[in-house]
Parts: sequence; C-alpha cells; structure tokens
Amino acid sequence: MKKIMIIEDNLDNLKLLSWVLEDAGFSFTTFINAESALEELNNNNIPDLILLDVSLPVMDGKQAVRIIRSKERLKNIPVLAVTAHAIIGETQEILEAGFDEIITKPIDEEEILAKISLYLGKNDYGR
Repeated sequence: MKKIMIIEDNLDNLKLLSWVLEDAGFSFTTFINAESALEELNNNNIPDLILLDVSLPVMDGKQAVRIIRSKERLKNIPVLAVTAHAIIGETQEILEAGFDEIITKPIDEEEILAKISLYLGKNDYGR
C-alpha cells in the first residue's frame, strides 16, 4: 500500500485530503506543521509521496521542500505543493523551490488523485 504524508494546517483541507486518500485506498499520515513532519522524516518514516501546503506557519512549504531536497535519502520523494496562491509569478517560485507539481485549492478530487497516481506510477490509486 502506498503511503502519503499530508502537511496541511487548515483543518478543513486536512479533512478533505484525508477523506479523498482514504477513499482511494492510500495509507497516510497527517501533520499540521512542517517542523513535526520533518522530524518524522528524520526518524526514517519515509512516505512514497508528500502533499505539502505552501502557506504554513513558522516554516512555510517552500522552506520545508528545500530541506527535503537537501537530504540524500529524501530528495527523490515526489512533493506536490497544495496552494491557493498559484498565481503566475508564484507558480515558478514554488516549482523552483523544489516541488514536483502544484495542486490548487479548492481541491478537486479527480485532479489530485490523477496527479498522485502519475507520480506513484499507479492506475488503481493506493490499492
């Protein structure tokens, strides 16, 4: 079973993402800040994919993805940005920070599952 890490501080978005992933058969862990998620990654609990909110308190998603990309054992994990701020100028900045893809809010279930499947190489979602 494919394992996904969700890092999202908005509880409504976190619930929606959790529901979508659970319904599709994925195993996942959730975090409301980047610091605790990075600590989990340092404990060798490495997921197959990370959904990372760009706008987080204290450490934002761009800072977090730069840290992830700097670590040899984490650098190849697909990291998808989840953001409501994907305006043209910021889109390039988000991708240059190290994200593989941008998913815009409000979250579209079919879009997010298609992008996750693309990066995980699965057509049957998490199963």
